[in-house]
Amino acid sequence: MNNSVTNTARLIGAGLRALLVLTVICGVVYPLAVTGVAQAAFGDKANGAEVKSGGRVVGSELIGQRYDLPKRNPSDPEEAARPDLHWFQPRPSNGLAPNTLNTRYQLTVSGATNLSGDNDKLIQQIKDAKAAVVRDNSTPTYEVDPSAVPAEAVTSSGSGLDPDISPAYAKLQVHRVARVNGLPVAEVEKLVADHTTGRILGFMGEPRVNVLKLNIALRELVGR
Repeated sequence: MNNSVTNTARLIGAGLRALLVLTVICGVVYPLAVTGVAQAAFGDKANGAEVKSGGRVVGSELIGQRYDLPKRNPSDPEEAARPDLHWFQPRPSNGLAPNTLNTRYQLTVSGATNLSGDNDKLIQQIKDAKAAVVRDNSTPTYEVDPSAVPAEAVTSSGSGLDPDISPAYAKLQVHRVARVNGLPVAEVEKLVADHTTGRILGFMGEPRVNVLKLNIALRELVGR
């Protein structure tokens, strides 16, 4: 009987010691080590790829933002967003549900529309979006050709939060941005060229323009 109790106590003690050691290793040492290595080697990415302007964080280069005018009626959840044409516009952010908490984003949960290619609602969304792109970006001296509107200008990405647009879509917006902000077209074209990132290693992915970084540079250019 005494041996049985002793053996049981020994086993419980060994189990508790193993639990304590593994808790310290897996719950304290390992997370601290991983966090330390991440901060030392990939500090920018480990912190969410923060983008700063004027000494404060204004967003992440991994998550898209909208650039809209204030609502005419802030209490009306059905009022459609109106793009602020002073800024380069991102891809549409059609997603799973409306967001009533953070009005900088249109999504509650990151995701696509889940509408099939022949869905009437999706087809109408694309037609409306294309008409809006042509209307908003045409100026007295520059008319947008509907056939030149890129696909990402009228469709959302799989996440609905794509931070990038193609150089083609950025260039399509140049004349409108220049006119609204009173800037020479050539300066805005150079801004887009300077913020165009090429393919990874020269062959992976597509050239892209980060809209947040481009708009930060645009604000600095307008403020000169």
